[in-house]
Amino acid sequence: QVQLVESGGGLVQAGGSLRLSCAASRNIFSISVMGWYRQAPGKQRELVAAISRTDSTNYSDSVKGRFTISRDNAKNTVHLEMNSLKPEDTAVYYCNAKVERSIATYDYWGQGTQVTVSS
Repeated sequence: QVQLVESGGGLVQAGGSLRLSCAASRNIFSISVMGWYRQAPGKQRELVAAISRTDSTNYSDSVKGRFTISRDNAKNTVHLEMNSLKPEDTAVYYCNAKVERSIATYDYWGQGTQVTVSS
């Protein structure tokens, strides 16, 4: 099992920046993929960015060039640097960990952190 705790959300004006952090309760080096998802009111949860154990990254088209995901294995933390924020980035952001165990993959989620971008 792994517990995830997000931090760094808040209110920011359009064009501003925020840095989200996700602290894991165990060594993240063994976690195959860690990612950030978001869910806006009335919408489905969507992938924002993900990073693999080998530091391969994946971004949604809507955030490419503006957001950067990184992992600090020594601190068991994953960060999401968000620049040039837009009102449409407003959502609850969730940290996710995909843990492989035998032939199955298990998803773990944080409690979420609110990001609000004002126009």
